[in-house]
Amino acid sequence: MLEAAPIEDHAVVGDGRSAALVDRSGAVSWLAWPRFDSPALCAGILDPARGGYLRVAPAARGGSGRAYVEGTNVLVTRFETAAGVLRVVDFMALASEAELRRRAFPEHELLRLAECVQGEVEVLVEADLRPGFGAAARALRDRGPLGLRLERETELVTLRATVPLALGPDGIARGRATLRDGEALVVSLAYDAEAPAVLPPLEEAYEALRRTTRAWREIAARVRYDGPWRDEVVRSVLALELLSYPPTGAIVAAPTTSLPERLGGELNWDYRFCWLRDAALTVRALYGVGCTEGASPFTAWLLHTTRLTRPALRVLYDVYGRPPRRERIVPHLAGHRGAWPVREGNAAVQQEQLDVYGEVVDAVAQGVRRGARLDRATQAMLRGFGDVVCDRWLVPDAGIWEPREPPRLRTHSLVLCWVALTRLLELHARGSLPRIPAARYERERAAIRRLVDARGFDPRLGSWVAHLDGHEVDAALLLLGWYGYDDPRSPRMRGTWRLVRERLSPATGLLYRYEPSRAAGEGAFGICSAWAVEHLARGGGSLEEAVAWLEALLSRANDVGLYAEELDARTGAALGNFPQAFTHVGVVNAVLSVDRRVRAERGRTRPAAEARP
Repeated sequence: MLEAAPIEDHAVVGDGRSAALVDRSGAVSWLAWPRFDSPALCAGILDPARGGYLRVAPAARGGSGRAYVEGTNVLVTRFETAAGVLRVVDFMALASEAELRRRAFPEHELLRLAECVQGEVEVLVEADLRPGFGAAARALRDRGPLGLRLERETELVTLRATVPLALGPDGIARGRATLRDGEALVVSLAYDAEAPAVLPPLEEAYEALRRTTRAWREIAARVRYDGPWRDEVVRSVLALELLSYPPTGAIVAAPTTSLPERLGGELNWDYRFCWLRDAALTVRALYGVGCTEGASPFTAWLLHTTRLTRPALRVLYDVYGRPPRRERIVPHLAGHRGAWPVREGNAAVQQEQLDVYGEVVDAVAQGVRRGARLDRATQAMLRGFGDVVCDRWLVPDAGIWEPREPPRLRTHSLVLCWVALTRLLELHARGSLPRIPAARYERERAAIRRLVDARGFDPRLGSWVAHLDGHEVDAALLLLGWYGYDDPRSPRMRGTWRLVRERLSPATGLLYRYEPSRAAGEGAFGICSAWAVEHLARGGGSLEEAVAWLEALLSRANDVGLYAEELDARTGAALGNFPQAFTHVGVVNAVLSVDRRVRAERGRTRPAAEARP
């Protein structure tokens, strides 16, 4: 039986509208066009036999190594065989607005450039394209010089290569070429739907590479952080930029669906949407490293997105600000390494998660602190959020971990309602948010504080607890210090850290998100480890302990610096959708927190090697 490569064996390329996963064997095992949340054209990572793939690799077996071109999301894989060495460069082509005005390009183009750099290598090109998660019939047709084409309604997918491609009776396109030192071949997979199809000459692929490399490096150059672990910060920022959708300002949680949180299990979800919480925390990370160009569109997207439900907020939206499609099972795909079912859409859209108000208002406040101005529409939106919080903070909700169980009164959700009102009062005091019912906000904020202090802390445990009058902890409680609800150095927060570490940490640098997740066999949750770092760096522990946790977290990236949602604490295998924005956000914020602690204790920014105790 065919088996997909492990999650951690993948890298990602993309154009800010869609993304492709490439495994170590040279196979594109995930590709959804035209948007992140579109039905997949290649879903081999979810079912190698029925999902589809595009492979460019040596015909002979051998070892491989890979890396991104510095400061870019351009992937280079080096294959070594007994006869020679092949280098494959993978990227989705980018073009600037000025370039788009000068000439036409395909709406999307995945380019794969293979060059023999030593000896002689026979290269195999193989394309098994399966539209609609493999549900649609394979219908590649040979159009001669126009390439192999797949036509569906208004959509056109075109496969071309500088080697002949032949369609087999099984519907798979195959080609072979023997390359000698210095010789190369080009494979192009392009998508067009909104405009006439554009097929640039294949020899222009190298100009597309230069154009794309330049575009990513311009983004990387915006990172103003120059402290310890800068390389890890830049890689995470590039991953976050790849997961953004520039036409609207949305930021998706991950580019994939149904990669399992437990191998062989049913904890498989579609993350190709914009969770307000994730997006708000991403904005905070981008602001923190000076990437205001990536953060600023979020408020405009929020205004557009919430127009139909305002002042109420949904948990998640598609990239255009609409509710995602109803969750359904894709029955014919076996799932990643047998983890079934495969899901499309996400039922969490029906949940109420009150913490999103605090995270969204906090993200807007972050922008104002950095000089952003609020227009009248944004001010009205924020006042509406404040009214909802005042009206609904006592309503049980699903909370940050969105379990599919009855709602409860959750400490983290209540604290984030307190945060929403606190930030709104701050904006009012700054003069940025006039005409708010300040007395009401003050009154409701004080009532939240009284309730949480009385029932969200267990004196016998010496810890904040996950839900009122409960006895469980979850990692989100560590955020109480960051949001200013409690001091990380307080006895209550130190007691919470002690219990969180005791119950949720299998090893330094790893935290489960909450107690039921550990019992269910999930992996340790990436961003929770980052929250632990931030808690320690902000005074909840020593600098040495914060650095130890940070370096343990950073060591768990894959070979190209990418993180999944979770990590198997026993084997180190990546779990969950990949790459995960939440984890990369956590890495950026954790590094910034440690760097601030380093500068506070040592009086100046130091090189990375000196900053590590």
